[in-house]
Amino acid sequence: MLRKPGRLSGRDVEWENLAEFATSQAVGATLGLVYGRRRQGKTLMLELLAQETGGLLFGATQQTEAQNLADLGAAYATYRGLRQPVRFGNWREALDELLRLGDERATPVILDEFPYLVSATPALPSYLQQALSPTGHAKEHTRTRLILCGSALTTMAQLLGGGAPLRGRAVLELIVRPFGFREASAFWRLTESPELAFRVHALVGGTPAYLEMCGGTGPADLSGFDRWVQRRLLNPASAMFREGGLLLREEPSISDPTSYAATLTAISAGNHRRSEIAAALGRPTSALAHLLGGLQSIGLVEQVDDALREKRSVFRIAEPIVRLHQLITQRREPELISGQAARVWRDHADTVASKIYGPHFEDLAREWCFLYASTGTLGGTASTVRPSEISCRAHRHGHELDIVVSEATSFAGDRITAIGEAKGTLAPVDVPQLRRLEHLRALLPDTRIGEQPKLLLFARSGFTDGLVEAARGRADVELVDLNRLYFGD
Repeated sequence: MLRKPGRLSGRDVEWENLAEFATSQAVGATLGLVYGRRRQGKTLMLELLAQETGGLLFGATQQTEAQNLADLGAAYATYRGLRQPVRFGNWREALDELLRLGDERATPVILDEFPYLVSATPALPSYLQQALSPTGHAKEHTRTRLILCGSALTTMAQLLGGGAPLRGRAVLELIVRPFGFREASAFWRLTESPELAFRVHALVGGTPAYLEMCGGTGPADLSGFDRWVQRRLLNPASAMFREGGLLLREEPSISDPTSYAATLTAISAGNHRRSEIAAALGRPTSALAHLLGGLQSIGLVEQVDDALREKRSVFRIAEPIVRLHQLITQRREPELISGQAARVWRDHADTVASKIYGPHFEDLAREWCFLYASTGTLGGTASTVRPSEISCRAHRHGHELDIVVSEATSFAGDRITAIGEAKGTLAPVDVPQLRRLEHLRALLPDTRIGEQPKLLLFARSGFTDGLVEAARGRADVELVDLNRLYFGD
């Protein structure tokens, strides 16, 4: 297997998939797609792949077909060691030459920013379909590994959609997503302070390029965190200042940024159900489908189904920097531009606690259950981890449940193995939260004695001595603080 370069942080799974694809010795040209939002490190990863394998990488730009062909001809000539640029008359001719690069050995040929090429030459996917014909030279005689890369998510996803020319032609479809919270902590070099790692991740998420856009360093310690936020995130001179708004506007498929931005604002403010979002926008729920669908397709919003009730779901912001932009930067822009970042950040302390840190801690708790928690911790395997709301006759209202861990079984319905609550406040979690979970467990459907789901309590600020004592010796209770969230199972 091709060794991952030391310069590439994380991305172990992505590199393994790329390396396997690029170095396959099977005869016949193959096609792979790599895509994801901008600033996730796709180009760096592919550049390193080309270097390690002796492949060709060409980065397209927003220009005419003739200009891109001219640039491709120059890159091709440089790669082949030719003294003069090659002039490709059309894309059919260019593709034929590119696919012949793998005549002698497995050779990656990478076309980066492929959506730019499609924009100038809409028929390009059809030309590729013809070039990769099962009886053509490329498929029968070469080992070319053609990789198409792009950041326009809708355009890239549609390349393999039903009825698309390249449908069924690709053997690799790699989506490059932001780092998870543990990977982000290591990337920002914040592993010694889980609290600091949590705060940074809650505000900027796991996009690798944001470290460089923040000057190459995160906050040195908790005492300097507020100052770092003011200088790097709320400062108009910082590259991060408008990032939360640009993510929406740089996607070509978004034709009405204003309506989509209003939807993001509504969700960021705590309106998570369709009816709540519609009410905040002053629109009927039937008018939300294209807005929510568009935001989901570009990775800014995620739909989370209810764990216990069918056809009920909530919508959450999937990109933290968007949430920060909607809640603070956009609303207080005039003050921030005038240099009042310290005051704005101080005034929004309650908003940050309730609308950012609280929801984000719940998200990380669910991610931990799904990716890191052991079967012993959960009482089984986590097939799904979702929130829910449980009706309660005694209290005459529904109780929100942050975490419901379910295990899929072969011959029966899903089994609930654990339920949990996540508190992202600065106060430690006390015994009443355990009693609340015990009450909610009793309300679960189909719960039998001897098969009680485990109770998970997540606390950003730890637990009281009373709760620790109450949980001691109980095999059905798990206490998870930030340290365990980042390092344990």
